[in-house]
Amino acid sequence: MYPYIHIGRFSVGTFGILLWFAAVCGCWVLHRNFRRWKIDADAIGIVAIATVAGVVGAKLWHVGEEPRALIHDFWGLVLDRAGFAWYGGLVGAILALIWQGRNYRISGLAMLDLSAAAAAIGYGVGRIGCLVSGDGDYGIPTSLPWGMSFPNGLVPTTQRVHPTPIYELIGALVIGWILWRRGAPDRPKAIGQLTGEYLIYSGIARFLVEFIRINPRIYWGMSNAQVASIASVICGALLIVAAKSRGAVFTPPVTPEPAPASAE
Repeated sequence: MYPYIHIGRFSVGTFGILLWFAAVCGCWVLHRNFRRWKIDADAIGIVAIATVAGVVGAKLWHVGEEPRALIHDFWGLVLDRAGFAWYGGLVGAILALIWQGRNYRISGLAMLDLSAAAAAIGYGVGRIGCLVSGDGDYGIPTSLPWGMSFPNGLVPTTQRVHPTPIYELIGALVIGWILWRRGAPDRPKAIGQLTGEYLIYSGIARFLVEFIRINPRIYWGMSNAQVASIASVICGALLIVAAKSRGAVFTPPVTPEPAPASAE
């Protein structure tokens, strides 16, 4: 594992590098989606703002999970380069995408639908950052042939454990592919339906992988992430029902034609 790459006196976290690469992959998918829907929007700017909002949300969610530690070491916990919670990042990114949709005359739910496949792919690629840094997102001990140990990780272990970030990468790629196919222009869906499906698929995937993660069980034998996953699935189902009841289908905004130059 390589938690940091050292360049002279400076060190760069591999998690941060993979987070950047995840944003690039998500940006490419979103750009391709804009192109096939014939939408003139800046995918790079949208993903950049959503990524920053996601990182802030992930940190706030994480520190909120440890109120006692926050009281004893506020700045140490807040400024620590480790410690981010996925669902906090999801909330932050969702709010940023809804806010940015206004700039392109796209409703918040429609913007989320357009970004669903990109979010799934970006999440999966970002999980590789957890793997290479060994930040404790691995699973319980296993005797399976693909088990891995993380002796030099940020949260070291010499036991062979489930490489859960790889499982999550595979699941995210499958989810991203499904959403990409279902979100094609020739298969119009009710506004909000794809977002609901994303919440359901990602919630189920995270709920299942938590059974072999090392996160502590807090509520009714479940981890924080599992409780949030159940909420994600419920919200997704309600969103799909509401979307289908409204029946409104997304129509891309028409880009106004430039005014012809006046003859002199």
